[in-house]
Amino acid sequence: RFGSGSLDRTRSARAAGLRAPLTLSWLAYAPDLPAQSARARAAGHELLIHLPMEPFGADANPGPRALTTEATPAENLRNLEWALGRFDGYVGINNHMGSRFTANSAALRPILAEINRRGLLFLDSRTTAESVAIPLARGLGLPHAGRDVFLDDDAAPEAIRAKLGETEAIARRNGHAIAIGHPRDATLAALGAWLPEVERRGFVLVPLSAVVRRNGEARGG
Repeated sequence: RFGSGSLDRTRSARAAGLRAPLTLSWLAYAPDLPAQSARARAAGHELLIHLPMEPFGADANPGPRALTTEATPAENLRNLEWALGRFDGYVGINNHMGSRFTANSAALRPILAEINRRGLLFLDSRTTAESVAIPLARGLGLPHAGRDVFLDDDAAPEAIRAKLGETEAIARRNGHAIAIGHPRDATLAALGAWLPEVERRGFVLVPLSAVVRRNGEARGG
């Protein structure tokens, strides 16, 4: 899963130009989303909505219309509805920030239930070890998966290359791996070099939905 904030149109276009299939996630409050996302989909990429959720830390701003633990379920569902209407062709949702929100069962459950009702999937970005998203999703029967690797917490090129190696090691061990990155210059450059080579080393690039289906089969749905 490659997170395209889509606020930076130049880098978002570079992300969409990478070897497909990737799964690109778009912030719902970004401009010109229908055109940007349509180009990415036409290039063979899968689409998610990158849904802002409340983090821990007063200085961390997830952006407008974020889901919060202080809002009522109805208020959060209205913000979800707004995000879902910003473009089309997506297969699911993943959280932008959200360390506080995804750790709160009472706040998160109605959101996951609505995502499930709409036939979408949920990817837990795992911005906190305290996230309850996976057990809640499993209990609801919501198609889901969780992030294995953050590629660019350290944006140094050598650190990103090491994270791509870690992604490969997890895929060899578990049969698949989900890595999340951002449309930063170093990340785009590292992926541009890595993607053409990875299949020659015995790996297959698949959209996130293929991994979610595999997880569902492995866990009995």
